[in-house]
Amino acid sequence: MFVFTLCLFLWSWLSSIHSLEFRYHNSVEMGQYLKDINGKFPDITHLHSIGQSVDGRELWVLILGQHPREHRTGIPEFKYVGNMHGNEVVGRVLLLQLINYLTSHYLSDPLVTRLLNSSRVHILPSMNPDGFESSARDCMYTIGRYNKNGVDLNRNFPDAFEGNSEREREKEVRAVMDWLKTESFVLSANLHGGAVVASYPYDNSNGGSELQGGHSISPDDDVFVQLAKTYSYSHRDMHNGNICYDSQDFTNGITNGYHWYPLPGGMQDYNYVWAQCLELTLEISCCKFPPEAQLPGLWEANKPALLAYIQQVHLGVKGVVMDSYGKPVQNAVVEVAGRRNLCPFRTDRNGEYYRLLLPGNYTITVTYPGHKTLTQTIQVPYGPDAFSALTHNFFLQESDYSSKATQLPQSCTTPNLGIPESDSATLLPSVFTTLTLLLLQRLLLS
Repeated sequence: MFVFTLCLFLWSWLSSIHSLEFRYHNSVEMGQYLKDINGKFPDITHLHSIGQSVDGRELWVLILGQHPREHRTGIPEFKYVGNMHGNEVVGRVLLLQLINYLTSHYLSDPLVTRLLNSSRVHILPSMNPDGFESSARDCMYTIGRYNKNGVDLNRNFPDAFEGNSEREREKEVRAVMDWLKTESFVLSANLHGGAVVASYPYDNSNGGSELQGGHSISPDDDVFVQLAKTYSYSHRDMHNGNICYDSQDFTNGITNGYHWYPLPGGMQDYNYVWAQCLELTLEISCCKFPPEAQLPGLWEANKPALLAYIQQVHLGVKGVVMDSYGKPVQNAVVEVAGRRNLCPFRTDRNGEYYRLLLPGNYTITVTYPGHKTLTQTIQVPYGPDAFSALTHNFFLQESDYSSKATQLPQSCTTPNLGIPESDSATLLPSVFTTLTLLLLQRLLLS
């Protein structure tokens, strides 16, 4: 009896060490908590800032995984982003709780252990800390929604349907856009409040072929629906579709973003179109700023869904594209038949590609300058159960003729960050090249 009591005491004591109080932590407290976690778990976490808010607060990202400090070939990159709207605070709380849960259960919980061993998870608890600090504790009003400059960050991204690529970007948006250039994210979700539903792309439309029956349908609509249902049906209540008394009913707890309401300049579409990262918008609470007493229940409702959604990063197929010398190549175009993405998916700087696909047979075509076009049909199993997508590498052969690079649509050029003149910026490559040629020409003529 004594041994049992001692074990129970030790278990309770160890649990209390890792426990995180269910309350709203301010930005200083949140930063300190992340630093403490990074200090306690240096082997599976890495903390860094992707930039600062308008008011100078750090945009902290904690990376969790077996190799948190660097990408490893074959290990997909996943991210969660919270508190994009400063007064929608539940996502911020849940992502801190998720960090606590993942770190405290690693090596003791099989699911957590396999998730962190098979993927690299990036968590940005608060994208809009300035808005959070100015928020009023109110369920529905907008005080604190915007950043310090009064801008809605979820209307400030480049939009493939709007032609607003030259618009000025807020500091927080520019930080995220830069972040997406440093990591090859495969799957993502951003957490909001004010409804309970999983929303998927597209959020916008210009009346083109994507607009079908009031929905703006992406080429990967079947995958997005699967992702949304995974979260919804893993959630305690979301799949019921009618949780909030003042919200419309959502069949299966999911919705096409545009069908719900058109949203220009959203982060979800930007991730998908320009960063090759499939992202959902998860509305996870009827009240935007609920009483703290409700936070434990909201965590329990969302915890299994947050874990199940990470596991979906293993859908489909992944691999490396190599040239005739066996060297991985960057910017090879990897296209799946029947899926005409606005911007074709391309290999990253490691020569890797990731395509989230449902189980089935797919014909994939790979093109790369100076090499023969390669087309292969492969059978894709359901990867999440094995915590790995199908690995399929492509080996290219040199062509006998000089082939040109696949011409990408003009809209696929990485949009301008819209940096104000007051910010320092380097010359664009095209400008630098032009100036160099003019200088050489002057020297030759003199």
